[in-house]
Amino acid sequence: MALINLRQMAKLQSGTIHSVKVGGELGRRIREMGLVPGTEITIQGRAPLNDPVALRVMGGTLTLRNNEADHIMVEVD
Repeated sequence: MALINLRQMAKLQSGTIHSVKVGGELGRRIREMGLVPGTEITIQGRAPLNDPVALRVMGGTLTLRNNEADHIMVEVD
């Protein structure tokens, strides 16, 4: 399995969150959204300028800005 940044994932690519590499308020907010290690995610799409990114997680859809996605490492096949 390869370990890549969430920002680098392609549309419809799936993976499992490996780590969230940010602390403080942003790290807390990301974790409160359910983006914690072991969570399965799928990239649903991106806005025309690639920011933000929409992802499917636990049956719901979330959007993250690229500067937030930069802190999330994902294991992909």
